[in-house]
Amino acid sequence: MADSAPSPRTSPDLDKDTEADAETAARVRDRIDTTRPHPSRVYDALLGGRNHYPVDRAVTLKSLERNPRGYLDVRHNRDFIRRAVLHLTREAGLRQFLDIGTGLPTSPNVHEIARSVVPDARVVYVDHDPVVLAHARALLTGGPEGRTSYLDADLRDPHAILYGARATLDLEQPVGLGLAAILHFMESPAADETVGTLLDALPSGSAVFLTHLTPDLNPGTLLPALRATGLDFTLRTHAEVLRLLTDNGLPPVDPGVVPVHRWRPDGTWHTTDLEPEDTTGQDALEVAARRGIGDVRDEDINIYGAVALKP
Repeated sequence: MADSAPSPRTSPDLDKDTEADAETAARVRDRIDTTRPHPSRVYDALLGGRNHYPVDRAVTLKSLERNPRGYLDVRHNRDFIRRAVLHLTREAGLRQFLDIGTGLPTSPNVHEIARSVVPDARVVYVDHDPVVLAHARALLTGGPEGRTSYLDADLRDPHAILYGARATLDLEQPVGLGLAAILHFMESPAADETVGTLLDALPSGSAVFLTHLTPDLNPGTLLPALRATGLDFTLRTHAEVLRLLTDNGLPPVDPGVVPVHRWRPDGTWHTTDLEPEDTTGQDALEVAARRGIGDVRDEDINIYGAVALKP
């Protein structure tokens, strides 16, 4: 596994001949801070990705020292997204999605999941991390009818997100709003107000899928691991996560707000057994990337997931 993201200066996605693209690349480079960890890059490291810098990897390894199975939170969060999008396309008939806090491309992405059911699904990805922007074109793939776009915007400006999303999505038709592992980076009441603004703009028949870190489940392992990253989090209880939905008139579908691995598991997980000699010379992240997620236990998970439909 590489210890750093490909340099934005040499990335084929940014190294374009046109003056406009060169200016865009320069702006992106100016925004990238490789001296401090960033949530999306730490998340990428825990997923076994390659698009992070040494500082991100260093704090992630420290986090795993405090909670060696902490990678399961992140990987089960991703699998929850897969199951939620499949549910919303198959059962709720949704054909368009607004995924906020996209993070670095990790297959299967939302558009890949949705189009496995609805080939003409439309997806708008939203993120404000310049490294995500540098890799965004990996997400910008469409089918014969489907369309995918990327919006460089901050969750704290929901009106800008909605304005930009209209270029791709029909906001008069139901939309699946994705808020996975993003709201725990916002304090209240800003998070509550942002969720309300986004949901108010979406029509009846829309839906939201969200995940959120919580102190409820296993604080003895979670809190030291989070502190090791140096990142700021706003953890919320079960009642607080539930209110993000019910205060906006959206009751969660069964089984409600639950640890992500308990939300409609579909039997696709596997476990990879590794002998000590199989991991010689590898760090904890390299080993975690080789393991499956089928051996998950309740004491491994510290993140709630929920799906709710707008009446």
